[in-house]
Formats: sequence, structure tokens, C-alpha cells
Amino acid sequence: MNRAVEALGVCASKLSVRRIAGQRLIATEACRSAANGDAFIARVEAETGLKLEIVDRETEARLAAAGCTPLVDPSSDGALLFDIGGGSTEVVWLDRVETCDGGPPAAVIRAWVSVPLGVVTVAERHGGVLVTRDGFEAMVNEFRPHLDGFVAAVGPHDCGRLHLLGTSGTVTTIAGVHLDLPRYDRSQVDGTWLDAPQVCGVVDRLLAMPFSERVANPCIGAERADLVLAGCAILEAVRRAFPCDRLRVADRGLREGILVELMRADRVWRSGAYR
Repeated sequence: MNRAVEALGVCASKLSVRRIAGQRLIATEACRSAANGDAFIARVEAETGLKLEIVDRETEARLAAAGCTPLVDPSSDGALLFDIGGGSTEVVWLDRVETCDGGPPAAVIRAWVSVPLGVVTVAERHGGVLVTRDGFEAMVNEFRPHLDGFVAAVGPHDCGRLHLLGTSGTVTTIAGVHLDLPRYDRSQVDGTWLDAPQVCGVVDRLLAMPFSERVANPCIGAERADLVLAGCAILEAVRRAFPCDRLRVADRGLREGILVELMRADRVWRSGAYR
């Protein structure tokens, strides 16, 4: 909590020197599930002046969808968007609808599910430093049953006509490792397509890496080295539930979704104010 308040204090100081016309500041699963989540929100406001809003899971799924919809392949039947967070994972069946206001395409959500498991919670239970293949399968098997109801709800579908769309540190890391980037580069990662064998190849590489090598990898680093395989296990559970041939990587999500919704509320595109 102390570290979070300190970081938010830096954010508050940056906001204070800019001419902010409007803002929306959200908190997600950590504050939803913590017994002292409301107390933390009050402390943040008292010490930094920032008023955080704890959003529910449906809102989190909608915002992620709004941020990522421009990356849905318009020639497909839609996309299975997944957002692997620290404490929860949202999976959303998306259609893409072009808008007539000049703005980005609107998100049309057929179905969604929020699973109260993310990279931090899974890694804490199973370990993230030394991960064997058996340990990896245990993580996959813990997550997979949480998708059963969602799979049943969406009914029969042709995965060949869909693609996966991933937004999280996990999928951007996988893309960076696949591309062998000397340092992470959003411009090369955002929008990248990976086929199923390429995803499997990167996951196998990560499983074979000792922890020290994960730390040294420029697209992983010390902060994610003990979390990346938990994220890969969640991704694998999603891929087994929806065995699509293609995965598109999004280095965008909630933040962009908030921006799009704020801009739509201000009728930015319709008014011609945005160029």
C-alpha cells in the first residue's frame, strides 16, 4: 500500500501541472477483493487528492473491449479478447462494428466472463521461479474449469473463423520474445499476429529458461520473471478452450478504453474537434 500510494503521488503531481479537462481514475481486482480496499481508496484521496473509482468486473471487461476493438480483424467472425491481469482475467467474445462518427469501431460484446485469477494469484499459489512442466500443467488445470460456463454460454462456434486478441503483459512479453527484440518496443509489438505454433514455441522457450535468464531477457526483466509463466498458463487455458489458429497482440487495453469512452462522451469525433 505504501508503494502504491507513493507511485500515485507521482501521478498526481504530473496531473497537477497539466491542464486536465476531464479524467477517470479506476481501480480493479486488487481493490475489489481486498478487505481493506475502501480504506485504501480513502487513503489515496487523503494523501494524493486522487479519487479512484473501484469498477466492477463487467465495467473492466467493457473498457478492455473498447480499447482493443480496433485490432479485431474485420474479415473474421469476431475475436476472443482476453485481458490477463494481476488478480483477475477477463475473457470477452467481441464483434466489431464500424461507426459513422469517424471514431474507432465500437465494441459489441456477445458474452464475457471475469475469472478471479491472474498472474499474481496463480504464481503465489504455484510458484513462479522454478516452474516444471508438471507445475505449469497444474496452473493450466486450476484456471481451465473457470471457463467451462463461458464456453457453454457462447454455444457452438467455429474457431477457424475467430481469432484470439490478447492484452496484458503476458502476451506483449511473448511477442517481444518471439521477435527477439533487444529491448521492448511497443511499435513493433502492438498489432503483431502470432500463429499457434509460434505461441507454443515461445512458451516452450520460457519453460526451458532458468529464472536468471528470464530476468536477463530485455522483454521480461526482474519484475515479470516470476509471473510470466503463470500468465502463459492462463493463456494456455484460454487457447485450449478456444483453439483458434491466430493470436493478435494488443499493447493497449483499459487505459485506451477509458480514453475512447471519454472522447465519445464529449462527442469529439462527431464535432470534428479531433484530428
